[in-house]
Amino acid sequence: MRVRSSAVVVVSMLALLHAYIGWRILPALPVPSLVEGVGIALLLLSCALVPAGMLAHVIVRPPLADRLSWAGMLVLGMFSSLFVLTLLRDLMLSASGLFGVHGAELTTWSAVAVPSLAALATLIGFFNARRVARVVDVEVPIDNLPEALHGFTIAQISDIHVGPTIKRGYLDAIVDRVNTLQADAVAVTGDLVDGSVRNLAPHTAPLARLAARHGAYFVTGNHEYYSNAHAWIDEVRRLGLTVLMNEHVVLPHDGAAVLLAGVNDFTAHHFDASHRSDPRAALAGAPADVGVKILLAHQPRSAPAAAEAGFDLQLSGHTHGGQFFPWNFFVPMQQPYVAGLNRLKKLWVYTSRGTGYWGPPKRFGAPSEITRVTLVRS
Repeated sequence: MRVRSSAVVVVSMLALLHAYIGWRILPALPVPSLVEGVGIALLLLSCALVPAGMLAHVIVRPPLADRLSWAGMLVLGMFSSLFVLTLLRDLMLSASGLFGVHGAELTTWSAVAVPSLAALATLIGFFNARRVARVVDVEVPIDNLPEALHGFTIAQISDIHVGPTIKRGYLDAIVDRVNTLQADAVAVTGDLVDGSVRNLAPHTAPLARLAARHGAYFVTGNHEYYSNAHAWIDEVRRLGLTVLMNEHVVLPHDGAAVLLAGVNDFTAHHFDASHRSDPRAALAGAPADVGVKILLAHQPRSAPAAAEAGFDLQLSGHTHGGQFFPWNFFVPMQQPYVAGLNRLKKLWVYTSRGTGYWGPPKRFGAPSEITRVTLVRS
């Protein structure tokens, strides 16, 4: 009953927001009433498709569910930009009125600009989301790094979100690009999937082809816990990756050693108390003579505990870099870092913008990435 009530609230809010866009934009457009009617019909269709796309795999079966998800997520991306631009337009008109420049011409052409810019952002965002992520090179200076580890590389992929709109072909292309890097290790830092092993196992199979001198490693993200993390942990292991759950491995490398640890997702204990994220526990029994200590942690907010535990570098994801404007401004409300390389005391934290996308197939101002992290002597 509570779930149904929440759904009614969400759908009602969605309808009100669509009505707001129609009320503020459609009457101001320099178009015939027939075209205005088409605009109303499109807003009504959007209002129906967004929730239908989100619930597609609950209300219908594949392959129709995937098609409905595609439609709903595309529309959601467009609606998001329409709403934000409509709100910004109203703020601009209010501000212009204060300076005495408010007029019919500004009202008309700003109304034209809203759907035009929203469509352009959605089109560019779709291209950015669906292309194979580019390689981003990041050098991390490590104090007292042994000479043998200077140039040690880790290929990081994160937040792929295999699910309704991301399938095997998309992941195949990512794996191909990662393998061309010939990294010393591969790190998959969570949010691999959105869905069950039963439905998605054929589409995550390309992970078995990941190749690196010291192998491939995986840590859970919050979306694994939405999709039965225990089943996915078993499946990822079956594919040949090492799953690090508050534990570490020591990688001997040309006479030196890299300690590579991983923790469960920051929120994992809400789903399984035994999975509570613990960077200190991940170091239990670690040798003292390793050249560098690296932690894989899905969420950047694991960083304070990682710094206290004594790690040199943390590799994270989760944020998607905001994925598209203006959501990048909201990420700092939950996470200490949005993207890129940051410093916390003696700990370096690298936050990937993600290799796939979540929800709308849209990336605008936050390009996807495959990260090649190279350790260098400071």
